Amino acid sequence: MSLVIAIDGPAASGKGTLARRLAAHYRLPHLDTGLLYRAVASALLDEGLPLDDVAAAVASARGLSLTDFDESRLRARDMGEAASVVAAMPAVRAALIDMQRGFAARPEGAVLDGRDIGTVICPDARVKIFVTAAPETRATRRALELAGRGEEADYAAILEDVKKRDARDSARNAAPLRPADDAVTLDTTELDIEEAFTAARGIVEKARR
Repeated sequence: MSLVIAIDGPAASGKGTLARRLAAHYRLPHLDTGLLYRAVASALLDEGLPLDDVAAAVASARGLSLTDFDESRLRARDMGEAASVVAAMPAVRAALIDMQRGFAARPEGAVLDGRDIGTVICPDARVKIFVTAAPETRATRRALELAGRGEEADYAAILEDVKKRDARDSARNAAPLRPADDAVTLDTTELDIEEAFTAARGIVEKARR
């Protein structure tokens, strides 16, 4: 039986790092679904189009490939805010569902992280983890990440962005951010990466048994 691990959670909660670690540990392919929405937003910005241009966003989503992402650019702070706007469009989310489900349908399984993996994309996943952390902790992590890449890291501005994205992601009509009913919540506020990974691995192993 394939092992599909669905990991959801708000921005900078640590879900991406945990997803990559779990994928490496279980030798499974990994998809950061947030990159899909960042890529759509990036395409709109490159063409000088407004982020609320639904038709253009859907066309961009349908033309995406999983192999041509410039991750360094897509992970920039401004792209995260832009992606949150695009991700609120039901038509864009619908255009990307088949791509994500196709990735999860691999015979061996897969690890996917995002906002709606356990609730919409892979509701039958064997493992569902909802990763969260206090906004202040997440803002600190994001500031350190940006500083490590040589980018400007204004903590107050980043915290404001985190709170705005939480509000937008949780309040949107299309696949709002929330834990699946059968997801296990993992609060990483007080955990370092090794402690969080150990806890996540324990959740996976319990589900496999």
